[in-house]
Amino acid sequence: MTSGEHVTTQVRAMPSAARARRTRRASDNALAYGFMAPAIACFALFSWYPLVRGVILSFQQVNFVTDPTWVGGDNFAAIFHDPLFWTAWKNTLEFTGIALLFGYAAPFFLAVVVNEMRHFKGYFRVAVYLPVMLPPLVVVLLWQYLYDPSNGLFNALLRGVHLPESQWTQSPRTAMLSLVLVSTWANMGTATIMYLAALQNIPGELYEAAELEGASAWQRLRHVTIPQMRFILLVLLMLQIVATMQVFIEPFQLTGTTNPDTITVMVLIYRYAFTVNHDFGMAAAMSVLLFVVLGAFSAVYLRLTHDKDEPGKIESSGKAERGRTAP
Repeated sequence: MTSGEHVTTQVRAMPSAARARRTRRASDNALAYGFMAPAIACFALFSWYPLVRGVILSFQQVNFVTDPTWVGGDNFAAIFHDPLFWTAWKNTLEFTGIALLFGYAAPFFLAVVVNEMRHFKGYFRVAVYLPVMLPPLVVVLLWQYLYDPSNGLFNALLRGVHLPESQWTQSPRTAMLSLVLVSTWANMGTATIMYLAALQNIPGELYEAAELEGASAWQRLRHVTIPQMRFILLVLLMLQIVATMQVFIEPFQLTGTTNPDTITVMVLIYRYAFTVNHDFGMAAAMSVLLFVVLGAFSAVYLRLTHDKDEPGKIESSGKAERGRTAP
């Protein structure tokens, strides 16, 4: 074979090799999409379709008995003119604010305390996470007994020490705080376990260096623990705000759907759909508003915190800083 014929054979072989690579890549992609298909179908059926369907319902008058009627923006106008609309938003924001004071700080400090334990650490991990494994309704019923004004445990303790009894969930002064305590106790286990996992990833050399410099426990917490956990703290802050804005089971079960002191956005949605209006269109419109508010908040929050607190950038910037200071 001459050199010219050899080059011609190679040139002819190149397209066939490229076609083989494309075929193999397409086969791999088809296999990957095949494995992804069940998950995509579940998301489409149980997440994306209800979302689109809810947006459509928000522009209709629907009771699922008669045929739906297209009403345009009348549902949104109706809920904006509802006196309970602003009350529900105020109560929801109040619940979120109080929940951040208790439910955001308590899991972090509890995780720090458990992480410093030398004995029974595994036991306390299970004990902290146990309320999360209970059904939410069971948790609420348990606290409903504790809050009972006549036979509840809390008032029994107050009577035992000769202190005035409280109405707890039935008093405007203590109702919201009572709901926050139930929600915090029931949900703090997940955040605590996540904080414990993050604490395990902090290099022990940082604490040793701080101790050699004479740092106190508070100074180590402030200058070592919190900066090293900044990313997870910011992520859980956003998740807790989104979750507490959707609180439902605690006010629904403990104070009902008619108490103006504790009615929340989710409870108002329930009222529109099932008790007062029996109009799923108004309920869908309220749900769309909540979705828009939470979506806008999440987008702004992630935009403000993403660049500064992305783990990869933090790590790379630290390596670059060490490289500049190395001799």
